[in-house]
Amino acid sequence: MSDPVLATHNLRKSFGALTATDDVSIDLHPGEIHAVIGPNGAGKSTLIAQICGGLRPDNGTVHLLGCDVTGKSTQARAQSGLGRTFQISALAMEDTVLENALLGALGASKRPWRFWQSTLRDRALRGKAEAALERVGLLDMQGMRCANLSHGQRRQLEVAVALTLDAKAFVMDEPMAGLGAEGSKTLTAFLDTLRHEAPILLVEHDMDAVFALADRISVLVYGKVIATGTVDDIRSSPEVRSAYLGEDA
Repeated sequence: MSDPVLATHNLRKSFGALTATDDVSIDLHPGEIHAVIGPNGAGKSTLIAQICGGLRPDNGTVHLLGCDVTGKSTQARAQSGLGRTFQISALAMEDTVLENALLGALGASKRPWRFWQSTLRDRALRGKAEAALERVGLLDMQGMRCANLSHGQRRQLEVAVALTLDAKAFVMDEPMAGLGAEGSKTLTAFLDTLRHEAPILLVEHDMDAVFALADRISVLVYGKVIATGTVDDIRSSPEVRSAYLGEDA
């Protein structure tokens, strides 16, 4: 098997007496979608924060493209190729769709911040932003304020912003949250193609999407990974059924 694009090694984070992540080691390989599932309070958000740089682990390391990025900031990790979408939208609601995409492209370019109007006229950055919007079906809405988008369209825009980062790996935190059945189906189809551009670490409660997309699944319960395997492995695991999936999985 090829070397992992993204890997955690024995990540541990405690908040007082609560251990939110307990020696969590997972990896993500080229072309793969690796899903992380588990009940509320399992430590999934804490894990993502440690991977993406928002939270420093008490112990353990995070490696991206073979380099230790544990001490790097969120921005530095993004510039190194880690693209992220959020469970709760982090978009600039008063800016337009295009301006949100341009912010991602500007961050990936590692250029110093310039006046906004100069950025809007930068053909290379604008071209990258528009290409990302076209891929997610929002190019015709580039002049619309983000606040006026539907929930599903904001999810699409978050993916577009991640695309402008020239990501080597994506970390997606519940991208299906709040989408209807049709929206989930559309996004699932898109992510299935996106894995060939960069692998995806997918944290998701929509089990239909997880089972349709995942090459591997890791199950996190009370901060510990209790199982990692294929969809069939996870579905048939008595421990996973008892802890999370139930008997109807």
